[in-house]
Amino acid sequence: MHDYFLDEISQKKPNLFSVVIAFVLFLSPYSGCLDNSSGAGCKSPVGGFQGCLRLITIGDKAVDPISVQQGALGRFRDLQIDSCGITDRCLPSYCEHGGACSQSWDTFSCDCLGTGYTGETCHSSLYEQSCEAHKHRGNPSGLYYIDADGSGPLGPFLVYCNMTADAAWTVVRHGGPDAVTVRGAPSGHPRSAVSFAYAAGAGQLRAAVSLAERCEQRLALRCGTARRPDSRDGTPLSWWVGRTNETHTYWGGSLPDAQKCTCGLEGNCIDSQYYCNCDAGRNEWASDTIVLSQKEHLPVTQIVMMDAGQPHSEAAYTLGPLLCHGDKSFWNSASFNTETSYLHFPAFHGELTADVCFFFKTTVSSGVFMENLGITDFIRIELRAPTEVTFSFDVGNGPCEVTVQSPTPFNDNRWHHVRAERNVKGASLQVDQLPQKMQPAPADGHVRLQLNSQLFIGGTAARQRGFLGCIRSLQLNGVALDLEERATVTPGVEPGCAGHCSTYGHLCRNGGRCREKRRGVACDCAFSAYDGPFCSNEISAYFQTGSSMTYHFQEHYTLSENSSSLVSSLHRDVTLTREMITLSFRTTQTPSLLLYVSSFYEEYLSVILANNGSLQIRYKLDRHQNPDAFAFDFKNMADGQLHQVKINREDAVVVVEVNQSAKKQVILSSGTEFNAVKSLILGKVLEAAGADPDTRRAAASGFTGCLSAVRFGRAAPLKAALRPSGPSRVTVRGHVAPVTRCAAGAASGSPARELAPRLAGGAGRSGPADEGEPLVNADRRDSAVIGGVIAVVIFILLCITAIAIRIYQQRKLRKENESKVSKKEEC
Repeated sequence: MHDYFLDEISQKKPNLFSVVIAFVLFLSPYSGCLDNSSGAGCKSPVGGFQGCLRLITIGDKAVDPISVQQGALGRFRDLQIDSCGITDRCLPSYCEHGGACSQSWDTFSCDCLGTGYTGETCHSSLYEQSCEAHKHRGNPSGLYYIDADGSGPLGPFLVYCNMTADAAWTVVRHGGPDAVTVRGAPSGHPRSAVSFAYAAGAGQLRAAVSLAERCEQRLALRCGTARRPDSRDGTPLSWWVGRTNETHTYWGGSLPDAQKCTCGLEGNCIDSQYYCNCDAGRNEWASDTIVLSQKEHLPVTQIVMMDAGQPHSEAAYTLGPLLCHGDKSFWNSASFNTETSYLHFPAFHGELTADVCFFFKTTVSSGVFMENLGITDFIRIELRAPTEVTFSFDVGNGPCEVTVQSPTPFNDNRWHHVRAERNVKGASLQVDQLPQKMQPAPADGHVRLQLNSQLFIGGTAARQRGFLGCIRSLQLNGVALDLEERATVTPGVEPGCAGHCSTYGHLCRNGGRCREKRRGVACDCAFSAYDGPFCSNEISAYFQTGSSMTYHFQEHYTLSENSSSLVSSLHRDVTLTREMITLSFRTTQTPSLLLYVSSFYEEYLSVILANNGSLQIRYKLDRHQNPDAFAFDFKNMADGQLHQVKINREDAVVVVEVNQSAKKQVILSSGTEFNAVKSLILGKVLEAAGADPDTRRAAASGFTGCLSAVRFGRAAPLKAALRPSGPSRVTVRGHVAPVTRCAAGAASGSPARELAPRLAGGAGRSGPADEGEPLVNADRRDSAVIGGVIAVVIFILLCITAIAIRIYQQRKLRKENESKVSKKEEC
């Protein structure tokens, strides 16, 4: 703060005194304390001016600042004469990724709004680097932004992530035509040259493709007397251009420059003289399905087709989206087996901004994750205690530390994510979802981190306090380090690290089991009533009146009455003392049979809706006794809304839960063993001999509506019928239609339109869903169908309106004629 007082005013112009004082008060933060004897406690109610002034005049007299400096006029404090000391803190700007810089007198700040980045200098990306990372956050299929180089210079872009059971597929669509038709032209002239643009730039696509484990792009070609891709003399008649603007003449799974389609490599083309089906030039339609999978050439940016003197030839092709799966850096890991083992890399260059991201898991209480030294500067991240991770560094202002403490220990053999950043504004550290800790940088201190030694991972230069455990997905300023490659040649360190289910097992829901993979995990939904990548996709079916579905636990054996020991021997594997039953339903019908389980011993379990819509459960576990009947008057459950029912029996104790809220416990008196379980029936039961009257009435009525996620122990009848994976145990009678879900808002009398399963085809499809292949949605086709339906409805309404108007006009004309006739008769 600078003080500049002019208190020696010319007596020749006293009328300017008040103006001068007002002017001085505005300039000085000590405007109420012109006298130095006023004490340090005197403060101005108005903030002082900070900046530069020149050409100062008081009245009509110019003020020479030199005379003030020499004491001839006024007095001053903390004032620079003949220079302007303002520092432009936004030139150069330390704000990255397009962040807007603004400054105060002492510091600057960055506005990161709309950049896709965050932090003091807009350095850290807001988005995951791949669909693989999105999947292991538990995100379902959908549109997501990905940032393939993290905090690097490339920005994020929008992709569709298709999460399947075995992979997360990245779908990058192009803006070219859906289908291209090519007709013949004079020899040597291009028949078609079509370019395909993508929403992402070349650098972004290169980063995404390089990061993926595999990429492919499909080209579906149909041809009639058209030839592709080479003539008999080897001259290419068609080619495609890749990401780097290089021309390629190979097709399908063939190697670059082979000029062969896939059928040519496999030797099964329709004409053995050619290497592509479409080269045969026959007067019939042929097709080639082409899969381009050389990552370094993808995606396709242009396709050029020519012909050699076949003016009547014709072809049509469709280029699918770029499809990639896997993330080479996300699962890249190394295991450190001794305290003296480490990996070393070239020095980390992050002078002004340095960020380090990685995952770790361990069972030890301390160890250094990484260290890099300079002459005096250094950077280090370590597990200092079981509940403490510390980020320390020195850029010439003295050592600085940022520590994150956790209420639970980090050495629990689970993966934990660490992100440390240091920039000219300060330092930050975050571990998992714990609150981020920050440390501001000293004002006008040193800002450059200068390191010149090797970067040590898992240890230190002194070979002390080494880390025991696993480190994976290590990135420095968005650049991934290949830990596995370096670990293969380093003693005491092994590439890879097993044991991911302890961290990611919670992603598998509804009874799904986590299965370890070399790179990541997969959810095994074999014993779940759901499917999908996380066992979270419900399997639902609409039952029409009179329909039924029977799940057979085992075959029936015809035995004599005195062969009870043999019966017990045959059926002992399905004698139950406990069972877990879950189902969801939606109906308006009463009475209704929701579920019926029978045995070879005339024992049974029935779950029904009574005439008043209440839930009733009957257990008969002894054929010589009457069944235990329990009514649960939670509410009328035949109201067309979706309801969930869970039944858990342990011996004689039965707990019933409805809609995850209402719960009731009952005790059985008819026994605790459900012997020789035979079958489970959904819908109408043709034979319910030995059942009570209420169960028989509900069984005869059956079920009309939607059933979902039905499970009895390990048996999932809907899944066995609609997603068969082995010999069928299910018999279906009547019309049972699969639906996407039991939507609560749809009419219960018929399957809703929005429940119909959506199928996708065309070049965008690369295999069935949930089998490790991507499925591209059919939004465009659905939109076309819906638009067509709307157009037909509008046309019909217009026709009806026109007919109604015509009838009205005819009736009006007839009445007028009748009126004229009657008047003539009166005359």
